[in-house]
Amino acid sequence: MAPRDAASPLLLVAAVGLVYFNAFLGQFQFDDYNVIVNFDPVHSWSAWLATLPGIRPLLKLSYTLSWTSGLGLFGFHLFNVACHAGNTLLVYFIGQRWRETHGAVTPATAAVPLLTALIFALHPANTEAVTYLSGRSVSLMAVFYLGAFAAYLHGAPPSRRAWAGIASPLLFAAALAVKETAWTLPFVILLWELARPETRFAESLRRLWPHFLVLGLAAAVMLSDTAYQRLLATSLATRSFGDNLLSQINGQFYLLTQPLLLLQLNIDPELPVRHALDTPLALKAVALAALAIAGVVQWRRRPWLALGLLWCFLHWLPTNSLLPRLDIANDRQLYLAMIGPAFILAATLAMLPRRGFIAAALAVSVTLGIATVVRNHDYRSEIALWESTVRDSPTKARVWNNLGYAYRLAGERDAARRAYVKALELDPNHRKAHYNLESLDRGEN
Repeated sequence: MAPRDAASPLLLVAAVGLVYFNAFLGQFQFDDYNVIVNFDPVHSWSAWLATLPGIRPLLKLSYTLSWTSGLGLFGFHLFNVACHAGNTLLVYFIGQRWRETHGAVTPATAAVPLLTALIFALHPANTEAVTYLSGRSVSLMAVFYLGAFAAYLHGAPPSRRAWAGIASPLLFAAALAVKETAWTLPFVILLWELARPETRFAESLRRLWPHFLVLGLAAAVMLSDTAYQRLLATSLATRSFGDNLLSQINGQFYLLTQPLLLLQLNIDPELPVRHALDTPLALKAVALAALAIAGVVQWRRRPWLALGLLWCFLHWLPTNSLLPRLDIANDRQLYLAMIGPAFILAATLAMLPRRGFIAAALAVSVTLGIATVVRNHDYRSEIALWESTVRDSPTKARVWNNLGYAYRLAGERDAARRAYVKALELDPNHRKAHYNLESLDRGEN
């Protein structure tokens, strides 16, 4: 490894530490109480063992590790930030492999892996998967997901390392045991392989059979588990197929534009269920389709552009597709998908003259880093987070109810009342707001 290459991982880890230093001031928020604080199965090793096999066993294992470490909130944040640093290094390694196996984009291609990883490390959209503690479901899954990808690349020709061929499907299984959305990995690897002109489709499928075997076994286990069956039934009952398809046009377009809105990140975005196709929604659908088609059309001429575009759509597929979910979209769904735009931006900037590239790379990095520090500040308390959220989702009843609950926990009962009343003005049938307001009137804490 050249000295410059040896310094790059250190730079990346330092960058993560620099912009996430204030994440350690963050408190438990929102779903953290449901899956960590008030969830007894992750409070002891015996309780965790009793949940096996259960839903997302390795995610629960990580919560148990953090809860029993004795480090409190610091331990939870340390784990999350470490996951993000590890993922950043894996993105850098994967970028290096692209440069080695897919050829040069420009003379400055040597800098593309580093800048791609740096953009991924610093982008504020990733804070929901890092600073938000239960966002770990995404960042920890990504550790195993990208680890499996990197291991596959180690074992691919010409190296053919035997250990890598075994490690990759095992890490894939671990990723699935953290979060089911990891199922896209074999298809992402196939996309990567097909971006090389000499790759044969049949040969790529042959090398991927262990991953498809893991995927099939995982699907069989999940579908036979009663907890997963209930989860699937709840999902399918959330909304109709047509309404979900229309709503996910909005969801995917939201995710597409979020990387550009650095100071408008939102833990609970205002994305209503859609029941009919209107002109704005149709235009969004056309824009999404055009980007997907561009990815296919550019497959041979600009494989770096095609991979970046199609990478996004593949990673949005599990959570923004045909299977309904309660929330139309969340920023944490951008975490793995963000690698695609980061790669496109890095490769595009690399086409600039050397001085222009350095200036642009510094400007992008500093801007993203500052935005991340600013966003981390919103997680310092529940009040701060929900006050930030109501600014971006002012007509969403759930957001006002959550703000009211945050005020109530802080002893600000008048502010809590105003927030609950606002929630009921927006949605008179909001049951939690009704209950919270009534309990507040009864003088309950």
